[in-house]
Amino acid sequence: MRSLQQLTEEILSLPSASRALLADKLIESLESDTDPTIQAAWVTEAKRRRDDVRNGSVRPISGEDALEQVRRSIEP
Repeated sequence: MRSLQQLTEEILSLPSASRALLADKLIESLESDTDPTIQAAWVTEAKRRRDDVRNGSVRPISGEDALEQVRRSIEP
């Protein structure tokens, strides 16, 4: 059996598209371990936020603008 170090080296030598696919698979495997109550709460929150955008009660901003706001808020 290969060690974690050997496996890591082998994985890192793969093309980026293959590494991305593997990363997705690993994340999916971790998400299946999520507590169903927590998962349900996140789904409810995501739907609420989606509905807020759709009905116009919240105006979305770009990711770039959001990051700029965060940067300004944490600058000394």
